[in-house]
Amino acid sequence: MLVILAGTSAAEEDVRQPGRREYVKRTFRPKAAVGAAAGAGWAHLRHTPKEWGQGAAGFGKRFASSFGKHAVGSTINFGVSRARHEQMSYQPSGKRGLGPRMKHALVSTVVTRKTTTGRRTVAAGRISGAFGSGLISRTWQPASTSSFASGVASGGVSMGVSAGTHVVREFWPEIRHPRRHHRSRKR
Repeated sequence: MLVILAGTSAAEEDVRQPGRREYVKRTFRPKAAVGAAAGAGWAHLRHTPKEWGQGAAGFGKRFASSFGKHAVGSTINFGVSRARHEQMSYQPSGKRGLGPRMKHALVSTVVTRKTTTGRRTVAAGRISGAFGSGLISRTWQPASTSSFASGVASGGVSMGVSAGTHVVREFWPEIRHPRRHHRSRKR
């Protein structure tokens, strides 16, 4: 159960283990629909799977599939992370320099911290959510994309997207305000 503590900062709240409300928020927030639309758009441009055709109907099937995969992955991630007391959200490194920060962002794709002890642990929730959703989503895919190999490849793509997202989140302050951070480093 998520305990709301009065007077905690946003950073402290991110470290606590999320409850059902947070699960629903993460799974069904607008950002999830945007991500599903982007995935569906990419698949639509590639015309994959071909059986779903083109046009609005084809895009709709791809969007539903992409969002369904997200919902399954989020459910697995949440359940495993909660059972293992894993921190689910990305925490910026606070380090200086491109190399150390990039390493932190990429390693954080497969390593997280325990919410109980703060110790590092394998991000089993994130990994099982990515690969589990990749495999489970094959059950509603047409024959051309319903193989085990396609499911594993889909999980790998999800892990790559997670790594890329972590890199963007690590460097977002500099991306968003390049001059402000450039000036502060010169001082």
